[in-house]
Amino acid sequence: MKLNCGMFEESSKSKSPKNIFAILGIFMCVFFISAFAESVIPTMMMMPKLIEKLQAEGYKGKIKINSQYIDRVTELSKEIMSNPKYFSLILICNIFMIVISVMYCKFIEKRTLSSMGFRKEKALKHYFAGIFTGIFLMSANVLLTVAVGVNSIKLSSDINIGLLALYFLGFLIQGAAEEVIFRGYLMNTIGGKISAVPAILISSAAFSIAHAANNGINFLSFFNIALFGAFAGIYMIAYDDIWGACAIHSMWNFFQGNFYGISVSGTDVADSVFILNHSSDNVILTGGDFGIEGSIFTTAVLLLAASCVIIKNFKTKK
Repeated sequence: MKLNCGMFEESSKSKSPKNIFAILGIFMCVFFISAFAESVIPTMMMMPKLIEKLQAEGYKGKIKINSQYIDRVTELSKEIMSNPKYFSLILICNIFMIVISVMYCKFIEKRTLSSMGFRKEKALKHYFAGIFTGIFLMSANVLLTVAVGVNSIKLSSDINIGLLALYFLGFLIQGAAEEVIFRGYLMNTIGGKISAVPAILISSAAFSIAHAANNGINFLSFFNIALFGAFAGIYMIAYDDIWGACAIHSMWNFFQGNFYGISVSGTDVADSVFILNHSSDNVILTGGDFGIEGSIFTTAVLLLAASCVIIKNFKTKK
């Protein structure tokens, strides 16, 4: 099975260090700078509302900073950010993660955009194929749980088309942003300097660790997030660009949250076309508070999907 691709060949010529610990150290810096940059605008917009709520609860004048105050600020912040207009803004602000990752790779590592997977050839074809793949995988996942009686599904009584469109835009950006930083940047850097297998494994582990603080996380959901990362990495290598992986990630999240009404990696999404309800209390089957990504059905779907990509695209030539 061959895992070489043009992206790795191009990134091998970059100015990135060859030492894996140096690569990961730099990546952590880029990741946290990106996370900070994308949080600035939502935080600025949230602050007046947060101050208003704190003042209504009696926090005025000189405030004693203690654990109780910090916990309350955190609770109110989460409450405000759960509002669709704030949450969709957070998704859209993931554009800063794309910009910073691309700037780092281009100006510091001296890499071409094509080494990150931004290739012109068949870009639209691969992106639209990724859209259908993402929709199919999430739909197969959901409908499988409904078919075996783990979940039930019904049409939402209140569908806000405007908000759905806003969420759609947000998830297009958010899905692409995570693919750019974890696969286009980190995986391709490691793949170019070391080899494909550690590139896939390490970038997938980093992707999962980034979700480790999400609501409802457990061993299976942590493993499934890493498994999604591995699938996306294999898919990228197979098609030698990032477009399909970006589309799959975006549609996986959008259809999970705003079509089927499921918590997206532990984050509740307010507006959806359908509403999915658990018919079982078994967290392994339903995913619990983390959402369907924490279920054994997701494990099966992703393993099957990865196997199909490998069989179709990585047959050893004799």
